[in-house]
Amino acid sequence: MSTTPPATQQPPSEPGEALGTKYMTILEHLQELRYRLMVAGASLLVTTGASFYFTGHILEFLKQPAEDRSPDFILIFTEPMEKLVTYFRVALLAGLIAAMPIIVFELLMFVTPALHRQEKRWVYGVVFGASLAFALGVAFAYYVALPPALGFLLNFGGNEVAKPQIKIGSYVDFVTRLLFWTGVVFETPLVIMGLARFRVVNARQLLRLWRYAFIGAFVVSAVVTPSIDPVTQSLVAGPIIVLYAVGILLAWLVQPRRA
Repeated sequence: MSTTPPATQQPPSEPGEALGTKYMTILEHLQELRYRLMVAGASLLVTTGASFYFTGHILEFLKQPAEDRSPDFILIFTEPMEKLVTYFRVALLAGLIAAMPIIVFELLMFVTPALHRQEKRWVYGVVFGASLAFALGVAFAYYVALPPALGFLLNFGGNEVAKPQIKIGSYVDFVTRLLFWTGVVFETPLVIMGLARFRVVNARQLLRLWRYAFIGAFVVSAVVTPSIDPVTQSLVAGPIIVLYAVGILLAWLVQPRRA
């Protein structure tokens, strides 16, 4: 009487099949990168084109904090192309902010084939969190950091010696640089969370480095803020320290636990 040998489980055809991961060739990676860059670039082009309609209103909005701090404030341009270039710059920045969720989403979708199924669930949450953190950073810079910086710079030494009549290009560069980089700095907790998730750092290491983080916050604020007064730099450095603490908490929540 013959017996049938027990069926053996066939190994997965791909090394990562059992883990739910997707392996791609170099050519497929390049094609995927090209597609994601095209989508991100197209979204930036559309949002920048739409922003041209609102550029005048955006410039009035950016000019408002200076007018509140200095009634004699006026913007001028001394070169034929300066006003036009400034309009393009403002429209591009507004388009970049509007397209930020799509750009972040396409970036994360490019790296998702290397992630496990459980890690892919974080994509939409990270996109929402990154967009919200950037928006909060821009709002903080505009409503909290920018007014005292302009008040100090425009009224330093009184207006008897010189009245503020600033070139529109210089003023827009001053304001947008503060708004943009403060928004980027507000992404700190998400960056720390991602590093902790991939075992680059952990919450205990970050907690031991709090002294260096404290000094680094003031160094970053000195680079980000165009103003040199200590009040404005402290207004920016304070939230950076808080964001670092939030990053430690998020790192503790998402870091892989040892078996």
